[in-house]
Amino acid sequence: MVVRIRRSAATAVLPLLFFHLLSAFHRPVFSVQDSQTGDALNLLKTASEMIKVKRHHKAVGLLNAAIEADPNLSEAYQQRATAFLHLCRFEDSMKDYKRFLELKPGTSSVEKDLSKSLQAQDALNSAYSHFDSGDHSKALDYINKVVLVYSSGCLEAKILKVKLLLALKDYSSVISESGFILKEDEDNLEALLLRGRAYYYLSDHDVALRHYQKGLRLDPEHSELKKAYFGLKNLLKKTKSAEDNAAKGKLRVAVEDFKAALAMDPNHTAQNVHLHLGLCKVLVKLGRGKDAINSCTEVLNIDEELVEALVQRGEAKLLTEDWDGAVEDLKIAAQKSPQDMNIREALMRAEKSLKLSKRKDWYKILGVSKTASIAEIKRAYKKLALQWHPDKNVDNREEAEAKFREIAAAYEVLGDDEKRVRYDRGEDLDEGMGMGGGGFNPFGGGGQQFTFHFEGGFPGGGFPGGFGFNF
Repeated sequence: MVVRIRRSAATAVLPLLFFHLLSAFHRPVFSVQDSQTGDALNLLKTASEMIKVKRHHKAVGLLNAAIEADPNLSEAYQQRATAFLHLCRFEDSMKDYKRFLELKPGTSSVEKDLSKSLQAQDALNSAYSHFDSGDHSKALDYINKVVLVYSSGCLEAKILKVKLLLALKDYSSVISESGFILKEDEDNLEALLLRGRAYYYLSDHDVALRHYQKGLRLDPEHSELKKAYFGLKNLLKKTKSAEDNAAKGKLRVAVEDFKAALAMDPNHTAQNVHLHLGLCKVLVKLGRGKDAINSCTEVLNIDEELVEALVQRGEAKLLTEDWDGAVEDLKIAAQKSPQDMNIREALMRAEKSLKLSKRKDWYKILGVSKTASIAEIKRAYKKLALQWHPDKNVDNREEAEAKFREIAAAYEVLGDDEKRVRYDRGEDLDEGMGMGGGGFNPFGGGGQQFTFHFEGGFPGGGFPGGFGFNF
């Protein structure tokens, strides 16, 4: 009897136990699905907030999790495609937009976004192509007007933009744009390198070195950073050597140092303007006028307003006896710095030299040096007077008379000690004494009288038809 009761109880309990086990098996399945869908929606919502504040990398991570939780959540594909587009991950972006359109065909806004991804990709490729060909302005247009419009978080495009600005020598913009990149990632090596180069080309070498040094602390073997750092250190060392040697009077050594420094980076105009000027000064001191003119002209090609370069080129032109050029440069310098007495004095010297250059060179006419003795001057005069006496030049009498007058005028000045001293000082002499005018006439009128009788000797005797001058 007892056994029968137990079997009956077991028979009654088994269906109930089976029901509970079956219920327990099915309830977790429904709970996980519901939880996963809820999680995906929560992840999608959070990702949308991340995209709004331009934290696209964070958004992508959240959306990856959302799609894993619900592979058919179309909005997650759309949001992730948008994040990929901003990060210029164009292939991933287009793949997600296409997946969305599979889930929701004909959505026009997404079709437009898909087109934007393709346009941005093409524009970035075009920018690189123009960059490689040297058309930097065109490349920059593609970056600014297309790529960064559709892909505002594209680090690759931002770095390329900075490179283009550097190539265009817009150094202030390089510093600004690379600063934005470093604000987001202070350890970005490319941004540190490019920003350092901008400061370098502005001759802010200390700041440039700090950027290079920070980059090298992060990556000691970065080849471009090493090249930039040691290149700048060598340039500063060679520049200092040139300046020190110039100050010590080692002018020829200084010339070689300046030339070596200039050869290091021909594109570093902000530095080279000072190197060319330093070289010009040294060359002027060495009396190498032609070379000095070339160096100072290089300075003025870079900065035409640099007064010191005008002054030094004026001094160099005086060395080459380009009197007009010297006066022109020094006049411009004096106009730019009217209170500088040194420039005014240099201009007065140049104007005096120009004036002296327009008078006749009596030494040259007599064929004697400026240190010739009175005896040498007299001998030269007698020889030339005999050579150009009109009676000995019947066939070219007019030319001979002109030459004879010139020779006599030269002797009148150089044969008189007082007049010679005044002439050598650059003073004006009476026009009749031959300052290039036609006042002196050995054939008559005022002035000294000379008597030559060319016959068998000089002076003395007589030359047929000879002129008589009291000597």
